[in-house]
Amino acid sequence: MKIILASNSPRRKELLTQADIDFEVKSADVEEITDKTKPEEVVMDLSQLKAKAIAKDNPGRRIIAADTVVAFNGQILGKPKDEADAFRMLKELSGETHHVYTGVTIIEEDGRVNTFYEATAVSMYDNSDELINRYIATGEPMDKAGAYGIQGKGAVLVKEICGDYNNVVGLPLAKVYRNLY
Repeated sequence: MKIILASNSPRRKELLTQADIDFEVKSADVEEITDKTKPEEVVMDLSQLKAKAIAKDNPGRRIIAADTVVAFNGQILGKPKDEADAFRMLKELSGETHHVYTGVTIIEEDGRVNTFYEATAVSMYDNSDELINRYIATGEPMDKAGAYGIQGKGAVLVKEICGDYNNVVGLPLAKVYRNLY
């Protein structure tokens, strides 16, 4: 029986396909509200919320849900509201190191819940206003946490990472795989 991926994220779909994991998509339509404040707790809480929403209507099925955030100086940077917000975020991250956290919840067929997170440090180049504006003009940052996508045009902003690259994309694939098999 196929695993259910509780996400419409094209990046998560690509990663599971890359690992030859047989899955189907059932997006969790839940209000993402948590009382947690630490990035690692936020992503674990939200991934669990999504997984449990899907599990309720799919008993006896294996489910994977994930949530990813970008955090800098203890603050979570969500998706930008507009281009000015994207510029503010990218300027703030420029020349600095931030962390990307992904929380994952796997619900087994027997109902057992396994929730964990992965954190990856991402260092950005000291990016000029011109480069940041050129990147924003592509439209890519507008639906990305932290206003950039490392797997796309945003790769030119990133100097180096320490940790799991796939985690920055949206799913710590190796850790997920090891928890599945």
